[in-house]
Amino acid sequence: MKSKTETLLELWVEARTRFSDQLPNITSEDLAKKLGGSPNSVGFLIRHIGEVEFLFAKNVFGAVHLKVSAKTVIEKWDTGEWTDIVSLKNYVAESFDSLKSILEQQKDEDWESTVTTKEFGTKTKAEAFGRIISHTAYHAGQLAIVKKYGIA
Repeated sequence: MKSKTETLLELWVEARTRFSDQLPNITSEDLAKKLGGSPNSVGFLIRHIGEVEFLFAKNVFGAVHLKVSAKTVIEKWDTGEWTDIVSLKNYVAESFDSLKSILEQQKDEDWESTVTTKEFGTKTKAEAFGRIISHTAYHAGQLAIVKKYGIA
């Protein structure tokens, strides 16, 4: 029988494919695309997903050794700097690995412990985990639409 951690990790990895399966088809030309007056480009969305994964690894699941510069979270809109496709893909590969690594260290009882953040208050780690899953899926949907219909 699988542990709670193994089951939740599988759930996250599968849900994240909504994002990760898009990455091989995103080109440098796609990165500047925006939809209408939207403040977020394809490049911004990719970077934002990675930053939030790093923030969850550090602030929710305890990877205190991570240094996170969450520029997209601070700025809240595209500053035009997310234009290097290789760098962005490497960044989200690293954010995935970092979050996966700290998740693998969770014991089953850890999922019921609480964490408090200014973004979403006090939640169990399991509840907070639902937020990272839905966050990535939400922005993956945006990413697909902006890539398909957006203009650079």
